[in-house]
Amino acid sequence: MTPDADDRTPRPTESVTPDPSRFVPPPANAHARTRRCGPFTVVEVMGEVDLATAASVAEHLDAATGRPESDVLVDLRRVEFFDCSGLRVLCRAETRARERGGRLRVVSAAPRLRRLLLGAGLLDRFPPLPGIPGEGG
Repeated sequence: MTPDADDRTPRPTESVTPDPSRFVPPPANAHARTRRCGPFTVVEVMGEVDLATAASVAEHLDAATGRPESDVLVDLRRVEFFDCSGLRVLCRAETRARERGGRLRVVSAAPRLRRLLLGAGLLDRFPPLPGIPGEGG
């Protein structure tokens, strides 16, 4: 404890209500968001998925695959970069969904993702869908 620690401890008579002008809300997850689309839970992933960002994507996938018989689509159409960290997160989430009687599929028409899945031996496990079934456009 530093000598000035007592100066920072609120006194019983002091207000501990946060000053709204100093409140900074936590940042939103800039790498993924989850939505419903008919019978599917869609996890939209965007930007770069690498070692630094995979945990943000995993948060959404963990929530989406946590329910029994979930049908999860991982929309990777807005992903600019995807490496083995992203593959690890996908494999873990797909296993979790399958263990609960559900499934997980990826949505992407990007040749680079197809090459990555092929090179990793995962193309049969994750054959990419070109779009979200039933969604126009």
